[in-house]
Amino acid sequence: MKKRLIPFAILYSMWACESNKGKIQSNEPVSCNSSAPTSFIGKQHLSTTYLSQINSIKTNPELASNTEGMVLIPAGTFNMGGDYSDEFAGMPQTALSQNDEFPKHKVRIDNFWIDEHEVTNAEFRKFIESTGYITTAEQPINWEELKLQLPPNTPRPAEENLQPASLVFNYAEKNASKRHLENWWTLTRGANWKHPQGPDSDIKGKDNHPVVHVSWYDAQAYAKWAGKRLPTEAEWEYAMRGGLIDKMYPWGNEKTESGKHMTNHLQGEFPYFNTAEDGFERTSPVKSFPPNGYGLYDMAGNVWEWTSDWYGANYYDVLKKESGDLAHNPLGPEVSFEVIGRNEKNKVVRGGSFLCHDDWCSGYRNSRRMRTTPDTGMEHIGFRCVKNYQ
Repeated sequence: MKKRLIPFAILYSMWACESNKGKIQSNEPVSCNSSAPTSFIGKQHLSTTYLSQINSIKTNPELASNTEGMVLIPAGTFNMGGDYSDEFAGMPQTALSQNDEFPKHKVRIDNFWIDEHEVTNAEFRKFIESTGYITTAEQPINWEELKLQLPPNTPRPAEENLQPASLVFNYAEKNASKRHLENWWTLTRGANWKHPQGPDSDIKGKDNHPVVHVSWYDAQAYAKWAGKRLPTEAEWEYAMRGGLIDKMYPWGNEKTESGKHMTNHLQGEFPYFNTAEDGFERTSPVKSFPPNGYGLYDMAGNVWEWTSDWYGANYYDVLKKESGDLAHNPLGPEVSFEVIGRNEKNKVVRGGSFLCHDDWCSGYRNSRRMRTTPDTGMEHIGFRCVKNYQ
């Protein structure tokens, strides 16, 4: 079964329906030295409202010239896509490579700098204080943007249901189906990066936790301010592998149930309970687990992380046909392609989160692809940035 992170529009439509008691039936990446993100692939599918907010952000020149807290990833060629070893025989299919991770293909990546860990609450707060930026989750829901992701002729909901909100995880009741995502995701008014579980929560004492409830647009705004950019999906996987060849995880092929905790993920039964044997029920402070071979932390688990790429279910097949034996710095498809949910235009997220489990998504695998719409904010999505090497 194909899975994707629940797009904001889908869960919103479920929530709005319930709230209304049935009434609701250019081809260049952003340069890390650019003062404005003047060109995005598939820009016509992005929100002009949110892009204008990004364009209003001014780059901090001190940050733009600084690589402190970043790791230089050496140029190289790797096999991108699904891995398998006989030692994983018998594992659930959800723990193994999925159809969209094939065909495996060779990719050449140039040198680049990448943050050694996710952007933290403290780092994001500095950005907010410097720019006055208001995140997507803190703004009223833009119906004109949202309806583009919904079936045609979906009626506009009541204004009260367009108030600022974001998606918060709650454990499902034991007998509730995990296939029904509304059983464990709740569109919560007042949830945002400062209030990750809703308006009565806060981030006091969590300065070094990854910031969450940030949309793709929010991540792009921060990246512009910092003189950086979001990684491509290919850069992300190359960095996540940490120099290992054709291994399942950043640490090799040692299974997550081995008793040695290499990442923050769910232990127990998803999505019903978490025993937190790794020490954390939700997000963990960055650098809580060992780094990979490149010295990068939390490339697996903790929070999913945005990439610059649109998601294409068939992209690897298309790329292999177009590039032949070797793709060089691929930038992703020009538009999102879904086998299901054709109204959605999704961006790729990578790395898995504190909710990942072999019985559901195994997002901590090197090749695992996931996606959601760029306006989506969730309790388990964050980001890190990269810079071109010059």
